[in-house]
This record gives sequence, C-alpha cells and structure tokens, in this order.
Amino acid sequence: MRYLPKALAAAGLTLAAFSASVTHAAESLPSLKLSIYSEYEYRGISQTSEKPAGQLNVDWAHSSGFYLGTFVSNIKWLKDVAEVGGFSTSAKIEWDLFGGYKFEPVKDVTVDVGYLRYEYPSSGAFNPKPNTDEIYVGAGYGPVSVKYSHATSNLFGVADSKGSNFIEANVSFPLTEKLAVTGHIGHQKFKNNKPLDYTVYKIGLAYDVGGGWGVGGYVKDTDAEPALWTVKGKDWSKSRLVAYASYTF
Repeated sequence: MRYLPKALAAAGLTLAAFSASVTHAAESLPSLKLSIYSEYEYRGISQTSEKPAGQLNVDWAHSSGFYLGTFVSNIKWLKDVAEVGGFSTSAKIEWDLFGGYKFEPVKDVTVDVGYLRYEYPSSGAFNPKPNTDEIYVGAGYGPVSVKYSHATSNLFGVADSKGSNFIEANVSFPLTEKLAVTGHIGHQKFKNNKPLDYTVYKIGLAYDVGGGWGVGGYVKDTDAEPALWTVKGKDWSKSRLVAYASYTF
C-alpha cells in the first residue's frame, strides 16, 4: 500500500443501517430515514474515530422484489489516515449506492442478492483508492439471517485485496411488542492481507418508540490486531458502546 501505513485504510462503513433499511423499505414507495449515532462503526471498525455521525438512508422497494437505495454519512478515517501518511484530503463523506432483488424460494425463507458501491468523494489522493464494489447474497428465516459479501475490487484501499469477503450472522428476538434484543457475529477476510483478518461481535437492544422514531444501542468488540488499527492513538477496533436514534419518514 503506497500511502496507508499498516493497511489502516481497511476501515469500511455501516451496514447495520444498510441491512435494516433494505429490510424495512416500504414496498413501491421511497423510504427516508435520518439517524444520529454516537459513533459510526462498520464491521466493528470505527469510521469516525470515536466521533458522532449523522446518516441518511433513502430506499425504494418494488412489489416484484427489486430494490434500490443510497446511504450517506460523515466519516473521519480517511482524514486521519492521510495525516499519518503525510498528505491531506478533503474526503469527509461516504456515499453508498446499492440495488438488488429479494424473493421467497420457499415459505418463510427470504433470499436477497445485490450489489453495493462504497463511494468516498474527494479521495483521489489515495492510492489505491478506498472506493469499493461488493456483491452479496443473504438469507433470512424468522429472527435469524446470514449474509456473504464479496469484494470485486480492492477493499477500502487495501492493496491487492480484490476477492476479500465478509461472512455474518444476525439475530433479532422480540422481548416485547416494541423492544428487541439484537446480536451479530461476522468475520472479515482480507485477500492477500491475512494479518488484517478479524472477527466482530455485537449485542444490543432496539426500541420502537412509535411515530417513526426508534432508539437503541449495542456493544461491539473485535479480535483484530490493535497495532494494525490504531491511528493517532485511537484503536478503531476496540470494544465500544454505540447508541443511536432514528426517524423514518
């Protein structure tokens, strides 16, 4: 990697918000969700260096099963990596585009296949560039879902990482009509960059306030090598408590 010491550009973004938005997108009508997070982390890695984030999801789903959407959030990891690498960047935004198809091959089993583009505007100073393409396939049954994501480009600026993948399992068990306990486990594999591989764990609570409002929080942790994910004295992979509030129009 030319500029990014210890492959720190391998940070990534928030798919918890992406996965939830696709699942709950209103059929045949656009859905818009605004969220505030105490910290933006994706796949267990901080994207905002432990700072808050404002996020926007816009989703559209058709009755046929096809869907499209976009996700926007502020980030800080590119700026921090650039400073460590001795150059500057104005890249402060992550803008994702996604689309796919959901269907039920058998009763109560949902399959989801799609494409996701991670775009980081104004990141031209980076080489390799952090912009990333992934294809994915997932399946859900009741409160349990699994998903496999495969990078068809370098992954978040890590050199020679095309073919990297992320495997995850998620659960959401209702405790009451409005309160649910959530869990997540995932494993990130970096092609040709094995020292960066890690597993992430999350457990939390989600509460439906009503009227379009939702709040929640979770604890995340990873077994990533801290030395590879510490930037400007902050370990992006360490255990953290994340809280959020959202409003869906």
